[in-house]
Amino acid sequence: MTEQHPITPPQELVEKLRNDAPREIRDAGVTRERHLIIAAYCAGADQELEACVKWIEDCGYHPSVPEDLRAARRPKPPSLAEQALTQLQAMEQAGALDCNIDAIRRALERLQELESDG
Repeated sequence: MTEQHPITPPQELVEKLRNDAPREIRDAGVTRERHLIIAAYCAGADQELEACVKWIEDCGYHPSVPEDLRAARRPKPPSLAEQALTQLQAMEQAGALDCNIDAIRRALERLQELESDG
């Protein structure tokens, strides 16, 4: 029996990726194979990031450094409220709105606050 490469994913992860991959998809060039390649790439990148975070923790860096690294390398996508505010600002700057948008802006900002609290 040959030795397993040190970054070979555990069998449980392989099975999970295989089971999560969609079957019988052919729309817009998306295939099961492509889905599996992307999922494996993401899993490998996540594994590497977590190894780096653990190394930083083990070296005794300030406790915020590992979380800062994780946040920098895996930023959260903008929330729906942030996306809507950005779109609203773009429409306002383009002159695409001829109404008072203050109420819409305040509502979106409030949604943003609620999202960050939860």
